[in-house]
Amino acid sequence: MKKNMTKTITLKVSDNTKEKMKEYFEDKKRIKTPPYAVFQADEADTVVTLYESGKCVFQGISADIDADMWSQMEKHLNPDKKVEKKVANNNSEKKVKKNLTIYNSTSIGSDETGTGDYLGPIVVSASYVKKEDIPFLEALGVKDSKKMDDNYILKIAPQIIKKIPYSSIILTNEEYNKRHGENMNINKMKAILHNKVLLELTKKYQCEYIVVDEFAKSYTYYRYLNEVPNIQRNITFITHAEDTCMSVACGAIISRYILLKEFEKLSKQYDIIIPKGAGPKVDEVAVKLVKKHGIGILDKIAKKDFKNTEKIKELAQN
Repeated sequence: MKKNMTKTITLKVSDNTKEKMKEYFEDKKRIKTPPYAVFQADEADTVVTLYESGKCVFQGISADIDADMWSQMEKHLNPDKKVEKKVANNNSEKKVKKNLTIYNSTSIGSDETGTGDYLGPIVVSASYVKKEDIPFLEALGVKDSKKMDDNYILKIAPQIIKKIPYSSIILTNEEYNKRHGENMNINKMKAILHNKVLLELTKKYQCEYIVVDEFAKSYTYYRYLNEVPNIQRNITFITHAEDTCMSVACGAIISRYILLKEFEKLSKQYDIIIPKGAGPKVDEVAVKLVKKHGIGILDKIAKKDFKNTEKIKELAQN
């Protein structure tokens, strides 16, 4: 006999359908409502949650039946609009469960920053986070460092560093330019650096998971390490791992903090504010540095394989 499976279906509804739903579910609403939801209600074996954005989530054994009913209503009320409906498969449900398990575990995770900056180094950091550390990190608001501004990272990173064991490597652009070539691209460098910081921590600490924010598929990552004598195995690779794993989130924040400090040092050294990124402002500053110190300055402070280099050489001659 086939076991009944819980389904999750998401339907995007228009304002007129929302009004019909509010009317229909008025007597079926739950007392507690999730954040940003208009209501959450019970319809036989289905839990229906309607959000202010117009997203409606149907969860339960009969979710498909209820979602079909309201998608027909959406089609009837808005014949010129395409009905947007998504069905979550079993794999995505398993993935969510696995991610929650990793989030609540003792883990070692690594992440890097600086790879998109023309000026400034690359920093890779791994951190060791125990289950017991998670409430402390949540209280600090630890999350994906890309969603945090630099000032907040400068504020919380010292507190994290005091409590959370970590290992970091700074790859200067001088070293980057020496290594970069036919047999060494940026992802291979990253794999080697991630391997080093992870090994440093796994020698000292035991954990349930070792996690890397995925920048290459596992087989490619390990292929990059073919010539490395000691390789960290049993890694779980996750995209956007900062949202799933606290040790990766800490690694990202620590890396970003160190990078910001390195940019400060470079700015003081060359008496000019060194900007991040690879846009026009970066080119403008790089041209000024080349005019003042000569073209050789790019060997020290820039990732010369970036397209910016040729543009800067042209601009510096004018």
